[in-house]
Amino acid sequence: MKPLSRRGDGLANIAEVAAAAGVAKATVSRVVNHTAPVREPTRRRVEEAIRALGYRPNQIARGLSRGRTMRMGLIAPFFTHPFAVALLSGAEEVLTASGYDIVLYNVGRPEQTEEQFRNVIDGRADGVLVIAMPPPERELEQLLSRKVPVVLADFRHDRLSHVYIDNVAGGYIATKHLIDLGHRRIAFVGDPSENPYGFTSSVDRCQGFRNAMAESRLRIPTDYVKEGPHARHVAHRLTSELLHLTEPPTAVVTAGDTLALGVLEAAANLGVDVPRGLSVVGFDDVDVAAYVGLTTVRQPLVLIGKRGAELLLEACAQDQPAPLAAEQMPLELIVRKSTAPPS
Repeated sequence: MKPLSRRGDGLANIAEVAAAAGVAKATVSRVVNHTAPVREPTRRRVEEAIRALGYRPNQIARGLSRGRTMRMGLIAPFFTHPFAVALLSGAEEVLTASGYDIVLYNVGRPEQTEEQFRNVIDGRADGVLVIAMPPPERELEQLLSRKVPVVLADFRHDRLSHVYIDNVAGGYIATKHLIDLGHRRIAFVGDPSENPYGFTSSVDRCQGFRNAMAESRLRIPTDYVKEGPHARHVAHRLTSELLHLTEPPTAVVTAGDTLALGVLEAAANLGVDVPRGLSVVGFDDVDVAAYVGLTTVRQPLVLIGKRGAELLLEACAQDQPAPLAAEQMPLELIVRKSTAPPS
């Protein structure tokens, strides 16, 4: 490889990289854009020249040459909620490193769902990553008819590539932990079974709760399953109702860490000791869970966002529709100080 030197303005161009590596400009382009195979020794020389010269390809020019906008649309419900922040941060890291601008579309109310999907269509994004919710059928058909790749993160879909977890298994893991500790009166606090967003995670986690209870032949009183909007103050109210029952539960499984925080607050307000008087299990393992000592089922949120973005980039790089991918991520029970055997 030829001796390397920088231009006076500190910016290298593709011709200088090619000269330094002793290859044609087309070879540098193939390495940068991954458009064709390049022999490994040649690839290494080009990559070394790129690093040494500080070469940065013009992303706008690259996009225009391929008929792309170099924009990705990210659609997320409640994007300030901790679980959404973690998913989005993983996706953002991958997409920005690949030179894409990100346009974030927040769905904060049910009526915004179709509106935001129409906005992303009008925004002419190269691809769309949807977080934790299903796309409306009409808007999905429009995206697919325009050959815009769509990938889901933290949600399963028969027609789209997606990265997901087994929520039923997660609910089972959380409940089985409490049963193994000796709890028999276990309640569940989750989101509404029917909702206009199409969310299914809470329903599935509740099914896992029911499966574990049935396996151990434990009864679930009707009053032990509580549903309400996904908010701490709602979980606080529902937990207060549980703890005022004639025979209150000794443990609570929740559909998310945000709800678990509401359960912990209600217990503290009523003078119920956690975990001796009430054990609590969350779901997600968002950052605050470790600070409050919450036992929870961890899903790798950042990794799910990253992998969803990678699948989207792979789909965008294909001239033809890519084969659908469905990747399941692992779950892990993280035991902290909010669970213990019943007193």
